[in-house]
Amino acid sequence: MELKPEIEAAVFRRLLNHLDNHKEVQNIELMILADFCRNCLAKWTVAEAKENGVEIDYEQAREYVYGMPYAEWKEKYQTKATPEQLAAFEARNKNS
Repeated sequence: MELKPEIEAAVFRRLLNHLDNHKEVQNIELMILADFCRNCLAKWTVAEAKENGVEIDYEQAREYVYGMPYAEWKEKYQTKATPEQLAAFEARNKNS
């Protein structure tokens, strides 16, 4: 099954909105559970833009994904990873 690009784009916007509404969910938690995070979405955005002849740098893509400059988001919403989160992240990386 193939979806129209408009549907795929709408789903992506909903995902970004969902993440924006759940700033309490930390990137390390996303990486542990789903093996991707907001930064991954930004990297994928840069890669797909390049594939389509559009120039966007990583910081611009992160601002798009985070809805604000990354440094601002990090200061306002990012918490320090707990020892348990770091251990789970390391264990996940060893098993990948």
